[in-house]
Amino acid sequence: MSGMTAEKRRRWAVLAALVLGALTVFVGPASPASAHAVLQRTTPATQSVVQAAPADVKLTFSEGVNPVAGKIQVIAPNGDRVGGDPRAEGSTLIIPVRADQRGTYLVSYRVISADSHPVSGAFTFSVGATSAVPALTEDGDETDPVVAGVIPVAKFLGYAGLVLVVGPVLVLLFLWPSRLSRRGPARLVRTGLGLVAASTLAALYLQAPYTSGGTILDAGGLGDVVASAFGTALLVRLGLLVAIAIMLRPILAVRGDGGRTGEGPIDLIVLAALGAAAIFTWPLTGHPSASPVAAVSVVADAVHLVSMAVWLGGLVMLIGFLLRQASERELGAILPIWSRWAALAVGALLLAGVVNALIEIGTLDALTGTTYGRFILVKTALFAAVVGIAAYSRSLVRKRVTAERPGRIRTAVRAELAITVVVLGVTSVLVQQTPARTEAENAVLADQGYFSVLVDSPLYTLQVELDPAKVGGNSLHLYAYEPGTTNLLTTEEWTTTAALPAAGIEPIDVPMLRVADNHAISEFQLPAAGTWEFKFTLRTTEIDQATVTVTVDVAS
Repeated sequence: MSGMTAEKRRRWAVLAALVLGALTVFVGPASPASAHAVLQRTTPATQSVVQAAPADVKLTFSEGVNPVAGKIQVIAPNGDRVGGDPRAEGSTLIIPVRADQRGTYLVSYRVISADSHPVSGAFTFSVGATSAVPALTEDGDETDPVVAGVIPVAKFLGYAGLVLVVGPVLVLLFLWPSRLSRRGPARLVRTGLGLVAASTLAALYLQAPYTSGGTILDAGGLGDVVASAFGTALLVRLGLLVAIAIMLRPILAVRGDGGRTGEGPIDLIVLAALGAAAIFTWPLTGHPSASPVAAVSVVADAVHLVSMAVWLGGLVMLIGFLLRQASERELGAILPIWSRWAALAVGALLLAGVVNALIEIGTLDALTGTTYGRFILVKTALFAAVVGIAAYSRSLVRKRVTAERPGRIRTAVRAELAITVVVLGVTSVLVQQTPARTEAENAVLADQGYFSVLVDSPLYTLQVELDPAKVGGNSLHLYAYEPGTTNLLTTEEWTTTAALPAAGIEPIDVPMLRVADNHAISEFQLPAAGTWEFKFTLRTTEIDQATVTVTVDVAS
């Protein structure tokens, strides 16, 4: 490259930074996370055996959900689909069922969580007795890998477009020397607007196969996406982009002398309002909208985006134009002001990032023990590196070294730009990850070692609690109620057996101690892991008794 001109070297440096940021997207996880809402309980309970057929199946999540059309199935023991049209009531999904067969039913679901990400899974329950688990009648519960790979790329381009609009426009408004031509920066801003528009349209289209589990060519659910809150936010963003483009025309317009036409303070206020409204469409279509403190998260995320766009966009203008075209006197006036801007942007970026991290991560264990937390650590390390370079650049400005050795600040700004573009790529992958608070909650539910279920019989409703549902010592609590109610039921006799058919362990008597009219307990040992079958026989009178069966997955 020894024969390259300075202009070509500059272009190659900027291109390398953008490619490096894009590569960051591809080296992230292979697919977007699909568990941003947590399934907390089901009715009937997972793997339970109920005596009376339920009229509907209920799934309760940690946040509001909406069903994906055609992806909610209830399969009867004979393989028939017996689920009706599902409906969502807040965080509960209700599926009407026709469970008139004896045996095991399979429930398969795919829903959209409040932060626009799909959540899928399956569980079983049995009516009367267990049987072979039926097969699903169709696939499509997993996100297509091509869709999974394209989504973060589209997000990266949207962030890049935001950078090319916000920072350059501010520099043009307040720092650009009047003698310099605006043709180059104007092309940059228009490119940014195009990238944001293209990214928004891509996100709108890709949401259909992303939520349905279809291929990238499957846009069958696009109408549902457009009608959703996610789609509405993106359509509003597109409308605001058109309005912003119109308002930017006088700022980007070039006169014969290379300057621009004027604009009044009212125009700037309207432009700022439109820009702020557009910025808020990003957090409203992501994790902040489903945060435990949504208002705080949305504002913090918007501040985070603006700060990033001001800082990185300003760096692009410096390295792309001002450091090459501005005179020594002009740079002497511009750089101190920019240095203060950058310091404010970095401070706001850091504050907003800390607020979001405290909300989305919560604990040190979640920071180091979840994918989301580890991405935050990577982003923090990169951020620390770029802040160090920015501090070095600011020291050069304070010492007025730029006039004597302009190459030093150009090198520092290029390094700062390259690392911040990588941070942008990490962010594009990060926003697709399950928040650490949700991932940690999933881990707790998976590892809490506690089993609880309600089972029905014609004589009673029995609540079964097994703790910790692991190999070794366990505590069993049984509570009897009148059928389908919470009224306590006096029980004369309790009989319990436990078996592990897969390991050849025949039914073992579990001694029960009656501690109240409707409550019995037992302390006993489970010798092996696997799916244990518990049978509970309750005698409520001298002649009336009934038996229910519960299967429990016992961990090692």
